[in-house]
Amino acid sequence: MSKDDLVGIVLAAGESSRFGTAKQLLPFGDTTLLGHIVRNANRSTLDRVVVVLGREAPKVRRSFEYGSAAVVDNLAYGEGCASSLLAGLDEAGVCAGIVLILGDQPGVKTATIDRVIAEWRNARMWASATQYRGNLGHPLLFDREAFDDLRTLHGDKAVWKLIEGYPDRVLRVYIDSELPPDIDTPEDYEAAIAQFRG
Repeated sequence: MSKDDLVGIVLAAGESSRFGTAKQLLPFGDTTLLGHIVRNANRSTLDRVVVVLGREAPKVRRSFEYGSAAVVDNLAYGEGCASSLLAGLDEAGVCAGIVLILGDQPGVKTATIDRVIAEWRNARMWASATQYRGNLGHPLLFDREAFDDLRTLHGDKAVWKLIEGYPDRVLRVYIDSELPPDIDTPEDYEAAIAQFRG
């Protein structure tokens, strides 16, 4: 552990209320949906990876090999995504910055994570956001100077208020592809499987 580390935080504590069952456990390739996302994070140039679990955490813990990633349970996951961010920050400890990765967005590639990291290392701005053909999305990177602001957040989508509130402090990293969709419904899942196989 080093104060110069960049730590990936995979937010995977959601209740999957719209999907109806725990999305983290869905089969995806030779692993699960979450296993695929964690694998991509582990293969990136991140120094460390933290995975935040919530709903059905014991079952999700047993569902695949986490490799070098640390796993933490967010007991307050029902309070929204910001609670998972706080749990991830606590586990990350002293570091140079964090990279937020959604646990239901399998289309975020290792190369995209690496691109965001590389451009941030050159610019060293307060935050970086990925721009997909006109749409902002994850990964989001926050320098340690943003941590105090992150710790004030509550509920869902709160992190976007920070991005929108400080546009002059946010580096936009342009990716020439469409915004990877979240898996919110069975139809989203089927589409993601088809795209992955294709």
